[in-house]
Amino acid sequence: MVRSTNWVGDAVMTTPAMADVRRAFPEAEIVVIANPLVAQLFTCHPDCDRVLVYDKKGPHAGMAGLWRFSRALREENFDLAILLQNAIEAAVMAFLAGVPRRVGYRTDARGWLLTHGVAVGPEQKRLHHTEYYRFMLRQFIATQGDGRLRLTCNAEETAWALHTLGDGGWVAINPGAAYGSAKRWLPERFAEVADSLHREFGLRVVLTGGPAEQEIGRDIEQAIQAPVLNLIGKTSIRQMMAVLASCRLVVTNDSGPMHVAAAFDIPIVAVFGPTDHSTTSPWSKNSRIVRKATACAPCLLRQCPTDHRCMRAITAEDVMQAARALLGGTA
Repeated sequence: MVRSTNWVGDAVMTTPAMADVRRAFPEAEIVVIANPLVAQLFTCHPDCDRVLVYDKKGPHAGMAGLWRFSRALREENFDLAILLQNAIEAAVMAFLAGVPRRVGYRTDARGWLLTHGVAVGPEQKRLHHTEYYRFMLRQFIATQGDGRLRLTCNAEETAWALHTLGDGGWVAINPGAAYGSAKRWLPERFAEVADSLHREFGLRVVLTGGPAEQEIGRDIEQAIQAPVLNLIGKTSIRQMMAVLASCRLVVTNDSGPMHVAAAFDIPIVAVFGPTDHSTTSPWSKNSRIVRKATACAPCLLRQCPTDHRCMRAITAEDVMQAARALLGGTA
């Protein structure tokens, strides 16, 4: 069993580690344990045979829910638990499920629950998240994967995206960030960039994001002069994956969809402010990071306690220069 992380972006960054697991145990059945959102990433994935949904907001709420879920896992008779999630809950789950070998970082005071634990020191904290997960595995298995992010869409999902988008080149504008408002660039500047991309490259504009970002989407939709297809809050995770995989460019905050686009090797312009680009940047050579150095960044805060200067300092032209470099225009 592989206990996945709880955030979509983090889960995408675990896919190179999952490829390592597949290559180390080619005959094994690999079962991912994930929350309802993350589970969608792996329902069609070459390095996952089956997904079990752990829903803490539904049938598995509270300690009683964890107990019931863990006892049900006992029936699976897993040989090995690989805990990519850092929380003690993951180790408790594997322990209660009776998994004899439990591998993970010794985080969240859970070392005593692991049979094979890895300490987290300053060196590990500086690693890009993609390498952070692989480093842990490397202490116990040969990590022979190619280190690439990997997601897949099936034929039906791809056909749905092509039908929804129609012909033409598209830019996906992804203005949200589930972690908090501090990671979100200004909506009016996203709109300015979208209009510039439509004028200069003829790109059609699609807005992507989750239900919590619908208000941001409406603000951008009202500010954009170019035609726009607003899909914010109107797609499943897998539909969002298919939309991003069909685009020519993605302009985004540091977010889950950013990492999804990286997994499909779509060109990405990523706006970074309060988060650490050295550990969570798109794991792709086909990307550009736009950020401005400020004394208080990276602060890693969910909400900015001052004036959001790290994001306000980034202009629409800064983002356009990065987009031109990716699209073959003059930077």
